[in-house]
Amino acid sequence: MPLPLISILMTAYNYGAFIEEAVDSVLSQNYPPDRMEVVVVDDGSSDDTAYRLTKYGPRIRYLQKPNGGQASALNLGFTLCTGEIISLIDADDVFFPEKLSRVAEAFEDPELGMFYHPFLEFDVETGVRRQSTFPLVTGSLFREPEKFLWYGGPGTCISIRRKFLDPLLPIPEEIRMLADGYIGGLVPFIAPIRATADCLAGYRLHGKNAYYATESQMPPDVREKRLRMFKIEFEAMCRWLTANGFTQSQPPVKWFFQRGLHFMETQQFALSPPGRLRFFRHLARYNLAYGPYMTPRLRAINWFNAFASLLTGYPNFHRLDQWRLAAVRRIKRQPTSVPAPRH
Repeated sequence: MPLPLISILMTAYNYGAFIEEAVDSVLSQNYPPDRMEVVVVDDGSSDDTAYRLTKYGPRIRYLQKPNGGQASALNLGFTLCTGEIISLIDADDVFFPEKLSRVAEAFEDPELGMFYHPFLEFDVETGVRRQSTFPLVTGSLFREPEKFLWYGGPGTCISIRRKFLDPLLPIPEEIRMLADGYIGGLVPFIAPIRATADCLAGYRLHGKNAYYATESQMPPDVREKRLRMFKIEFEAMCRWLTANGFTQSQPPVKWFFQRGLHFMETQQFALSPPGRLRFFRHLARYNLAYGPYMTPRLRAINWFNAFASLLTGYPNFHRLDQWRLAAVRRIKRQPTSVPAPRH
C-alpha cells in the first residue's frame, strides 16, 4: 500500500526569527520527500519572513497575502494543499523527526478523521521544558460520548483527512486567532479521532502566544483578547452545528455548549471577579452537568467546594484545596487505634 501524500500547511505572521527552524524540522522528517508537500502562507508579515524563506526554493510553496487573520490564511492554504492528509504547524513550532511517519501510520485506518498529540513545550524565557496537558481522546463522539466530556478541541498539533475537512470549510474569516481550534473542535462531530501520548512536536512559549501553559501567568490584556477571540470562534462553531442539523437534545452537543460557556465564564471571572452567588451558580451548573460522570469522591469534593465558595467567595476559592489537604494530613497523623498497654 503506497504511503499517503501529506500536505504540511504552515501559517506565518511576523515569525521570521523562528520560521527557518520550523521549515527545517518539516523538511528533515524521516518520511519520503516525494510523499510530502510544504505550503507556507504568510499572512502579511512585515518582518524578514519572505527573505528567510528564499533559500528553500522549490522545496516549499510560499505565498504572501494581505493580513486577514489565521482563518483567512488557513482557507487559502487549504485550497493549495493536494494531499490526502493535511498536517498543521505554526511558524514558531517544530516537528520532531518521526511526526509524519506516525501520522501516516495512524491514517491507515480509513475511517479516521483526525490524529493529534501533545507538545513538548519550551519556555523561551526560562528554558523550562514540559509536556502539554490538554486532554487526549481516542474514539467516536457518538459511539463513546463519555470520552469527550472534557475534550478541548486541539489546534496546531492536528492532522486531518481531507474528505472530513472539506465539510468544515471555509473557516469563518472573522476568526482571526484560534482558527485551527475551530477544526479540532468540530471534526469529532463527523468522524472518529485518535490521539497518542507521545510528543511529536515542540511548542514555543513566548510573549505572543494565545496559549499559556500556566493560566495564572497570563497577562490581563492577553486573557481579554483571547476571550474575545474564543467567543467569536465558539459562536461560529455553534452556527455550523445548527446549520448541519445538530441539536442540544444530543448529549455530545449539549456538553459542547456547556464546556464553551463554562470556559468563557471562567476566563471572565479572572478579569472581573464574580460575587459569591454568581460563582456558586457557576460551580453548581458544572457539577450538575458532569457530576454523573465523575467518581463519587470527586463529585463529593466538587459539591463541597461549591457550597464552601459561598463562604470564601471567588478571591479565596483557591485556598479550599489547601485547607482540605491540610485537614487530611492532620487526620492521618491521628492514631487509628488505641495503643496496646505496656507490660
